[in-house]
Amino acid sequence: MELLKIENLNKKYNNKIALSNISLSLDSGKVYGLLGPNGSGKTTLMKIIAGLHRQTFGDVFINGEALSYKTKAKVSYMPTENFLYDSFKVKDAVKFYTEMYEDFSEENAFNLLKEIGVDTEFRISKLSSGLVGKLKVALALSRNADIYMLDEPLNGVDVLSRDVIIDLITRSYGENKTIVISTHLVNEIEKILDSVIFLKDGNLELFGDAEELRISHEKSIEGIYKEVYKNA
Repeated sequence: MELLKIENLNKKYNNKIALSNISLSLDSGKVYGLLGPNGSGKTTLMKIIAGLHRQTFGDVFINGEALSYKTKAKVSYMPTENFLYDSFKVKDAVKFYTEMYEDFSEENAFNLLKEIGVDTEFRISKLSSGLVGKLKVALALSRNADIYMLDEPLNGVDVLSRDVIIDLITRSYGENKTIVISTHLVNEIEKILDSVIFLKDGNLELFGDAEELRISHEKSIEGIYKEVYKNA
């Protein structure tokens, strides 16, 4: 079932084109890889869908509803940067999310954090990059949203923590939910992707079912990535 529809989406910052005529249709119950090097438009696209940036023109619909303050509640967006206050303890971050989002499950967050070994009494400033990565993903996935947008969830995270994060993601999506993961660590994530979106210089370079693309290109998704961006 179509959950997200994007039609002729464009975004300009002053005279710089960040996104150019992007049209996509994303279904519920799938994990999408949003792929491309830095500057390709991945974060801009995510922030527009999440309601944090406004498009210059074009349309975005979530469950048939045009972007508005109402659709913001349907999207759980995790930015790539560490947005949590250093002075917070982990449990304070959970409380903050509880107060910010009506659809946030405090119980689920605490259970996830315990399961993945993040001590809720630790201060954010004392956490390793791997633990911060786990915390951010656990918070984002503890919301009951329609779309989860994770911007570079594996960035700066150690190998063992990456495995934990990928496992969290695979256990969290369902038939009525969609997960979009932006990353340049394609080899780490491609095994869980149903479909892939390649952006290049703000343009939609390639989009399709991951397995069909592997067959048609006779390459892994990582191999296709290297092909698409070899001169980038």
